[in-house]
Amino acid sequence: MILSLLALPVGAVVCAALWSATSSIFDVDALRRANYRDRPVLTGVGVLVPVTLALLAGFIRLMQLITERNPSWDQLVGPSVAAALGFGLLGLVDDVTGVGQSGGFRAHARRLLHGEISSAMLKVIGGAAVALVVSAAIGRGDEGVLGALRDAAIVALAANLANLLDRRPGRATKVAVTAYVVAAVTSGAPSLVGPGLGVGAAIGLLPAEFRERVMLGDAGANPLGALCGLAALVAVPGATGRWVLVGILVALNLASEFVSFSRVIDSLAPLRWLDRLGRRDDLD
Repeated sequence: MILSLLALPVGAVVCAALWSATSSIFDVDALRRANYRDRPVLTGVGVLVPVTLALLAGFIRLMQLITERNPSWDQLVGPSVAAALGFGLLGLVDDVTGVGQSGGFRAHARRLLHGEISSAMLKVIGGAAVALVVSAAIGRGDEGVLGALRDAAIVALAANLANLLDRRPGRATKVAVTAYVVAAVTSGAPSLVGPGLGVGAAIGLLPAEFRERVMLGDAGANPLGALCGLAALVAVPGATGRWVLVGILVALNLASEFVSFSRVIDSLAPLRWLDRLGRRDDLD
């Protein structure tokens, strides 16, 4: 558990340094958006989450080759990199090309029925494939096709839920960090280091988010959710618990089609306080 929690600050420090060194390359027209307060922000900056994770995973692998050691805690690092990069790439495509393609899942499904694949639907289809690959890589393999599809659904639904939460500065990261810490504490497994490095990377972008300079975008929120989904697969090893988790994730994703998460959060004082914690209301 200690290693899993230590992964958070490591990811945060590296990603913060990476953002400081690369911030200028994101300042392009294709990534400029207006946020919920109609302030100009740069979207897609969350792609630094999978990039940070990949860099740290490469460093870990290099140290293993040098020391000729293969510690047990790194077993989830590879699948985490695959999930983060896969969802990050699909999310970045949606960030850049998905302008004007709003309307929720039902609208994108209607487009699909008419033979048109929107960038969001491409992300859904590709994300499902990525989720199946990475969940199978850490699955027990004794529950057959149904178990594999269930585990993939956890990763994919968690990825989409994080994206739905990326509507206010820092919200998706706060929820992801909370979910990850719960998973790390309850599982007691050191193998959550992989997801922890990625979740920690999002923490490194919080200062820029709070100043409303950037937003994670699909390129960051989707990998963030997917990593939490992978962590949940380790933290909830039993079949019953995983089915319950699928039910919760399905319910939350469906609810977003009819209910505004922001409205619900703003109506409850404790959630409203947590949601606004760290934000800058005094920005010019």
